[in-house]
Amino acid sequence: MENALSNADVVKEILCDILEIEMDELTEDGIFVDEYDADSLRAVEILAALERRFKVKIPEKELPNMENLRKVKEVLTRYGWQA
Repeated sequence: MENALSNADVVKEILCDILEIEMDELTEDGIFVDEYDADSLRAVEILAALERRFKVKIPEKELPNMENLRKVKEVLTRYGWQA
């Protein structure tokens, strides 16, 4: 029987898909813009995908705070997500 992915793994999977990078390339503190060439469109895409997947509503004003994996998880937690 296959183990289900944790919510934290799902977040990482979503980010890697949108950033078009491999799972092992994404670090907790790697800045999306600097290290993975993300732009504002990808930031909005990440926000929308996370909202859909986890049924949370995150205000767009949080986008600047979602600069790396660690901070994405912090923002998600503030809006009801559980790892």
